[in-house]
Formats: sequence, C-alpha cells, structure tokens
Amino acid sequence: MASTFLALLPQSEGLLPKWQLFIAVVAALNTVQNFATLKFTKRVYSKKPAEVTALQARTFAVWTLLSAVVRFYAAYHIHDKSIYDITFISYLIAFGHITSELLIFGTGGTKFPSLSPLIVSSTSLVWMFTQYDFYVKR
Repeated sequence: MASTFLALLPQSEGLLPKWQLFIAVVAALNTVQNFATLKFTKRVYSKKPAEVTALQARTFAVWTLLSAVVRFYAAYHIHDKSIYDITFISYLIAFGHITSELLIFGTGGTKFPSLSPLIVSSTSLVWMFTQYDFYVKR
C-alpha cells in the first residue's frame, strides 16, 4: 500500500514538486471550506471580518481552486517552463493580494491564520525563484 501511495507522488527530484502537490491539496480543501462556511475565511481577514460575505468567499473559493489546479500541474510537470512560470505568477498574485489586504486595505491580521497565505506564497516564491535553473532546463 505504501508503494502504491509513493508511486502517486511526483517523481521529479527535489522537494519542490512534493511541496506543490501538498499546497494543491491544501488549496483544494480550502476551496471546499470557502464554499461551506464563512468562519475560516473571516479568520484570514480578521481585522474586518464583517466585510467577508458569502459572495466574496465563493469568489475566493474559485480563485483557490484555480490555484490548486495550477499547482497540481506544477507538481507533475515542474520542468515545463510555461507551467513553472504560471505557477510562480500564481504565488505572486496571492502574495500581492494578501499583502495588500494587510498593508493597504487593513483587513488582514498579523497572526495565524491571517498570515498563512503570506507565509506560503512568500516561501514558494523564494523557493521557486532560487530553484528555477534546477527545474527549468534552458
């Protein structure tokens, strides 16, 4: 059973493909959560939870699902320049969004879980930037 599970994991070397798969799974679960309840979404936008509406949560869910699909593809096609680039851009957009909510719009908090998207996006951006030449052969 363990060998079957391991065979499903990305086979590319390094941990970045496995990270992409992990983040894709987390994003897919977060998508379901955003459709099901506002409770956790309000925790991300903890400074102004009253501004979190069902419509906003569903819109965030769709964005999160799209990012999950992109990152899932990156997990299994990490050497494809186009997929690598679009995945990097997806983290850049996520970083920009959560940073603007924190610094410009004042909806994001400075504690977990408000900072979790910032931590994931910034970690992924640095990791992908520094490993570009390893995964994308020019």
